[in-house]
Amino acid sequence: MSALAELLMLTDSRLPTGGHVHSGGVEEAITSGLVTDLATLDAYLCRRIRSTGLVSASIAAAVHRGDLSVAAADAEADAHTPAPTARLASRAQGRGLLRLARRVWPESGWDSLGARPHLAVVAGRVGEVAGLAPEMTALSTVYTTMTGTATAAQRLLALDPGDVAALMFGLAGLCQDTADLAATGIADLSDPLLDELAERHATRDRPLFAS
Repeated sequence: MSALAELLMLTDSRLPTGGHVHSGGVEEAITSGLVTDLATLDAYLCRRIRSTGLVSASIAAAVHRGDLSVAAADAEADAHTPAPTARLASRAQGRGLLRLARRVWPESGWDSLGARPHLAVVAGRVGEVAGLAPEMTALSTVYTTMTGTATAAQRLLALDPGDVAALMFGLAGLCQDTADLAATGIADLSDPLLDELAERHATRDRPLFAS
């Protein structure tokens, strides 16, 4: 299978990794009145790409290159995800991707990742096993950071799918630039607003999404 085909499969929203039950904080942003339409969704996605997307992609690329051990990468992901709820969401999605990876590449030594690794850690290892370049692993991580949140917002706000797709096409350049930056080394930042939204969401009564 070609690396491009593998990349397309890894970024497919139908991939059964559990990502469809996570909104990347946008459910709470909508409930709080911060995201109300396409314009505010665009701003939210840009913020998420530049923060969560960049950090996750930088860790994934470092794991892919072998610059970080699994333990060191897991510690980096914890350190850059201050909100406990966001850490739980990352580990839940990491476990989902790990479960799939075991089925697709059963002989690739997945036990070394532990039982509940962060999503970025698994993504880095999957990119390596799939034969992608580290830059492609970074790009797939950034892209899925955007698309999962955009899809959740589309459902919650009953937005026109064509409008949301056009919005994401408009962010393609930002995704590529962010992935290029992520591939150069570990990004050292977090976003207090996204952390606050994650913690606030955890206390909400009967949310539709897990995060």
